Amino acid sequence: MNRTNKSYLFAGVAIFFWSTVATAFKIALREFDFIQLIFYASAITLIILFLFLLFQKKTGLLFRQSQKEILSSMVLGALNPLLYYLILFKAYSLLPAQMAQPLNMTWAIVLAILSVPLLGQKIGWMSFVALFISFIGVVFISSQGSVSGFENTNWRGVLLALSSSLIWAIYWIFHVRDQRDQIVKLFLNFFFGTLYLFPVVWLFSTFKFEAGTSFYSVVYIGFFEAGITYILWLKALELSTNNAKTGTLVFVAPFISLIFIHFILKETIYISTFIGLIFIVAGVLLQQSDRYRNNLL
Repeated sequence: MNRTNKSYLFAGVAIFFWSTVATAFKIALREFDFIQLIFYASAITLIILFLFLLFQKKTGLLFRQSQKEILSSMVLGALNPLLYYLILFKAYSLLPAQMAQPLNMTWAIVLAILSVPLLGQKIGWMSFVALFISFIGVVFISSQGSVSGFENTNWRGVLLALSSSLIWAIYWIFHVRDQRDQIVKLFLNFFFGTLYLFPVVWLFSTFKFEAGTSFYSVVYIGFFEAGITYILWLKALELSTNNAKTGTLVFVAPFISLIFIHFILKETIYISTFIGLIFIVAGVLLQQSDRYRNNLL
């Protein structure tokens, strides 16, 4: 198997797992609140990342971090997993999975807008068109199948789902500027994020452990939301001869996710959800093509 095929294989496996996590979120939230969910999932992800560092013999790098790098990890850990997943999982607790998952995808558009003040980048007029197209998608998804569906929409959940995309975009900008080893960086982010979550659980929830379907879903999320799947994705990009082309494959995930949401969660998938998702993905792809074109100029 050549490098390109290996890259697609790793990317395909990663995309498959990311397609299942929205369903796992909802199953876990049946018995755990959103604070407990992120605490246990983050702890499991932390263990997975540490084991991978052991396997790669990179644990020594953890003790060679400068004060500036430690401070960076403390800030990034506050953004993700702490703020990002607290907001995202609260949104999932308020919305159907078919709404929360695609609304969170708008982070790519938010990232382009924030890149102007935070990175000093320029964006073309097509990026603003892309933003409008994605906004149309948000409207379609929020309608829940009809105009009357707006009356039953949990707008707090919609706002939280969109806010999570803002947190992720801010996190991603600072994350990519940090040139440390990817796994070391992610491990330290989750280390500090998990530390922050201890008092959050203590003050606003409870430390609860009950074996069952929901807990198994929490374990699954810890493994496949940011743990093993992130490592697989990094491997796919490492083997890829065209990262931009490989990166666009991730936008297949939300469409596959709707299949799991329908057959496992038994949610009726509205045609408006599918149309809205197409608009959001189209807006993201248009924005990416605009950024690529401007980088060439």
